[in-house]
Amino acid sequence: MRDLSGKAAWITGAGTGIGAGAARALAGAGMRVVLSGRREAQLREVAGAIAATVGGEARIAPLDVADADAVDAVVDGIARQEGRLDVLVNSAGINVSRRNWKHLARADWDQVIRIDLDGAFYCCHAVLPMMRAQQDGLIVNISSWAGRHVSAVTGPAYSAAKFGMNALTESLNIEECVNGIRATAVCPGEVATPILDKRPVPVSAADRERMVQADDCGELVLFLARLPTHVCINDVTISPTWNRGYVGQARSIPG
Repeated sequence: MRDLSGKAAWITGAGTGIGAGAARALAGAGMRVVLSGRREAQLREVAGAIAATVGGEARIAPLDVADADAVDAVVDGIARQEGRLDVLVNSAGINVSRRNWKHLARADWDQVIRIDLDGAFYCCHAVLPMMRAQQDGLIVNISSWAGRHVSAVTGPAYSAAKFGMNALTESLNIEECVNGIRATAVCPGEVATPILDKRPVPVSAADRERMVQADDCGELVLFLARLPTHVCINDVTISPTWNRGYVGQARSIPG
């Protein structure tokens, strides 16, 4: 496994959830991490926790990934200050409460697609020149179980965005493998993160405890980052053992 000490990572959606978990794990392995997200206070909290617990080097770069010019500005800053970028983790994502066809407003569709899919594209597009020059780089796109299995639970906008993200990820591997760049779509099932608060049906504390946790996903991102550069994991699914989508089926099996 690779030594990541001194290498640089950029994590979007780093203020909470899987992004914060990835930031903690990568910083703990000695990486210099750049934390982006829309809420500066949360980014500062994560950066402070990293400094206090693992002594890692973390700086913040507040960003709305739906703003392509702002994405380019952050990447320009990474090039100036870090000098290189070894890992990009695209974890910025949202969903809306009124997410199903009979409720979904066009403005909400646009917002989900702009952040979850367009934002990931903008970030990938911005870092590719630096990674091509290095002839090395890993892009981890945090997709979803909803990018593999269509469900009314997540709604059409989120599912469409995540299916698109999976296609985007594989297109990177097809075109950029000759430049030493590899990409992984991480497809989590239910993870106990703040995005659950947007569910139309509230999720109980007991169910959240049984779910995959943000730091579990962070450890998976770390594993991917530590793999030798000649290895590409194209996609990986991580889900709770107590999978709520399976429990009903299991219970329906005759004894």
